Amino acid sequence: MRLKDKVAIITGAANGIGLAAARIFAREGAKVAMADFDEAAGNEQAAELSRDGCDTGFFQVDVADRTSVDKMVESVLRRFGKIDILVNNAGITRDGMLHKLTVEDFQKVVDVNLTGVFNCTQAVLPSLIQQGAGKIINTSSVSGLYGNIGQTNYAAAKAGVVGMTKTWAKELGRKGINVNAVAPGFIETGMTAKVPEQLIEQMKVLVPLGKLGLPEDIANAYLYLASDESNYVNGTVLHVDGGIMM
Repeated sequence: MRLKDKVAIITGAANGIGLAAARIFAREGAKVAMADFDEAAGNEQAAELSRDGCDTGFFQVDVADRTSVDKMVESVLRRFGKIDILVNNAGITRDGMLHKLTVEDFQKVVDVNLTGVFNCTQAVLPSLIQQGAGKIINTSSVSGLYGNIGQTNYAAAKAGVVGMTKTWAKELGRKGINVNAVAPGFIETGMTAKVPEQLIEQMKVLVPLGKLGLPEDIANAYLYLASDESNYVNGTVLHVDGGIMM
């Protein structure tokens, strides 16, 4: 098993890509701390994995609130004794064209998608530094690399994630900590489920593979970056987008 006895925190783990990652990490031997704002869904999914024999637990968190994040990390350390992997997967959208985008919607997306990554990473960092090893995996987006109409806030936050990833890779590499990011393309999640079918078909046309990705496609990229197979990979943004941005 590729993550045997590793302890992984996955944010946004109650559904979508985060849930797929929790399942795959647990299957590969990791002890998984499923962190999410949605307490009901998180407890339900963690209980299901536990019934399947996985060592998992749910930890309620608001990644935009540093006090909440610190409490979550403390609880994970009490439960599992260490932290080896952090997957900063939690994210939200509040789309709108620039002239209609509210200050509140701009700030909320930045708070969760950018500040939340900072909060979680800084909170786990003392543990990773103390043990002299760790993997940090951040979730960016093709929108953050190339922009996207109607996503000023989301693109700005995801671009910031890339900048933080590369900075932390330079700062933390000599401390034994690898920092990388994944940039998903169009993925079948709860977010895309709200998109009109006509637009979904237009998205598929843009993708050379002719289809949207699955949550498992991103989760498998997380798995690679969390495993020993990526020990010499640092500061990389791994595109998992079906070739849309070639």
